[in-house]
Amino acid sequence: MNQIDQALGVSAQALAVRSQRMELIARNLANADTPNFKAQDVDFKKVLQQSQNEYSLQTTNASHIAQADMPTSEAGVKYRVPFNVAFDGNTVEMSVEQAQYGKSAADYQATLDFLDQRVQGIRRALKGE
Repeated sequence: MNQIDQALGVSAQALAVRSQRMELIARNLANADTPNFKAQDVDFKKVLQQSQNEYSLQTTNASHIAQADMPTSEAGVKYRVPFNVAFDGNTVEMSVEQAQYGKSAADYQATLDFLDQRVQGIRRALKGE
C-alpha cells in the first residue's frame, strides 16, 4: 500500500465499487427486454469487508501465509432476486432498477464529494495553510 492509498483511505476503493455498481445497473436497464437475462448487483458491504481485510492483513515475515487475492471484477457481484419474474425468464424490473440507479448515483456523488474534501485537505497541508 502506498502513501496515497493511506491518505485517501477506503474512499478510493468505495468510489470504484460504486462505479462498478452503476455499470451493472445500467447493463440491467439495457437488457430489460432480453430473454433469460438475470439482473445483477454489487454487494457493497461484502466488497467493503474484503477491502478492509486487505488493509488489516499484512504479512510481516517471509514465513507468513499471504492472503489470497480475489478477482476484482467478480468480487461482490450477485444476482438480484426479483419481486416478479417475467414470462421470458428476465429478472430485470424497470422500476426497481431505476430506483437503485438513482440511489447509486447519489451514493457515488457523496463518495466523490468526500474524496474531493480529502484531496483538498491534503493540498492545504502540502501548501502549509
